[in-house]
Amino acid sequence: MPASNRTVDMLVGAFDLNQRRKFELKNADGKTIVDLYFKPITRADRKKAQQLSGTEEALDISTQMLCQMAELEDGTKAFAAADAAKLQRQLPESVLNEIELFLFGVGEEAGLDEAKND
Repeated sequence: MPASNRTVDMLVGAFDLNQRRKFELKNADGKTIVDLYFKPITRADRKKAQQLSGTEEALDISTQMLCQMAELEDGTKAFAAADAAKLQRQLPESVLNEIELFLFGVGEEAGLDEAKND
């Protein structure tokens, strides 16, 4: 069986890991503070975030994943790994949750269905 016909190669070739989704972070007045961009998460990304967080605590891992995955429009990293603790201490949990839920794609089905109906 030629290498190009291997199942693993077909699977990997079917998904574009460079395609990014945009999240507009807005303040209480509705003004955009910053646009964050996220590529699809791989299992390797999740394992790296778990290793960097040094814990099994899901909240710590998810914030570390945010710091690892968030990019600015030009592709530069939006956060350093060390920013995780500051984000957890000084950002309202509702805001951090909103960003992390977007990162993990939670609740996007409803958003996509609503967008299709517009």
